[in-house]
Amino acid sequence: MPDELLQRLRRFHDDVFPAVEGQFRGLVDGGQHPKMLFIGCSDSRLLPYLLTGAGPGEVFMVRNVGAFVPPHDGTIDGAHEAADGPPSARPAGNPARRWVGYHGTAAAIEFAVLKLGVERIVVCGHSHCGGIRALYEELPAQAHNLAAWLELGREAALPVQVTPEALRRTEQRSVVLQLERLMGYPMVRERVEAGRLALHGWHYVIEDGEVHVFDLRSSSFVPASRADHSGSGPFDHAPVDDGDGAVDPRRPGEPG
Repeated sequence: MPDELLQRLRRFHDDVFPAVEGQFRGLVDGGQHPKMLFIGCSDSRLLPYLLTGAGPGEVFMVRNVGAFVPPHDGTIDGAHEAADGPPSARPAGNPARRWVGYHGTAAAIEFAVLKLGVERIVVCGHSHCGGIRALYEELPAQAHNLAAWLELGREAALPVQVTPEALRRTEQRSVVLQLERLMGYPMVRERVEAGRLALHGWHYVIEDGEVHVFDLRSSSFVPASRADHSGSGPFDHAPVDDGDGAVDPRRPGEPG
C-alpha cells in the first residue's frame, strides 16, 4: 500500500519548496518578524493561511480545541478548591478560584508579544465547532484533559436548549470571552491601552466562506464583506460612543 503521507512530503520538497526557497532562507537568516498572532481552533476545516492570504513568516500561530485562551495567572473561577500549583499562582484568600496549570497557548501569547512584538492578536472561532458543542454534552470518562480544558469556555455557554442558533451564539460569545481573558495578560493590556496592539475577534462561517468580525461599537459580529474594519476587541483603546448604555461585550448582538 502506498505511503500517501510520504508522497506528500516528497512532493513538497521537490515541487513546492523550490519556488519559495528564497523566502525561507531569508526568514532563517533574518529571523521571523510576524505582525499577527493567530489563536484559532484546531478544527481541520479552519485554514488560517487561506483566510488571511498570508505567506511564510507573516503569522505566528497557535491552535487548540475551541480557540480558548488560558488565564495568565493559571486560575479560573470554579466550584472546587484550588489545587496545588506554583505559590505565585495560588489565589490567596480566594478558594473559589482553582489552579488549572500551565499551557502552551499562554506561552505562545507571551512569546508573540514580548519577543516578536506582534501588532495584532486574532481569536478565531468558527461555525459547527465540536469544542463548543461539547460544552453542552457529557464527555467520555477518559477525556480527562478535554474536560478540564473546556472549562475555559464554560462561561460562554447559554442556559437554553441546544439549537443551531444557540451554538452559533455560544461560539461568538466564546470568542469575546477569550478576548477579555487576553486582557489579563499584563503585556497585552499594557500594549492595547497604549495603542500598540490591536485585538480582533473573528467567527468563521465555514459553509459561507465568510468571516464575521466583532465590532465593538455595535457589540455584534459583522460579515467581513459588509464591515468597515477587520474587527475590534472589547477593549479598543479608541474612544467609543456607547449611546444609551454601556456595551456588554460578552453578549454580542445579532450579526449586522
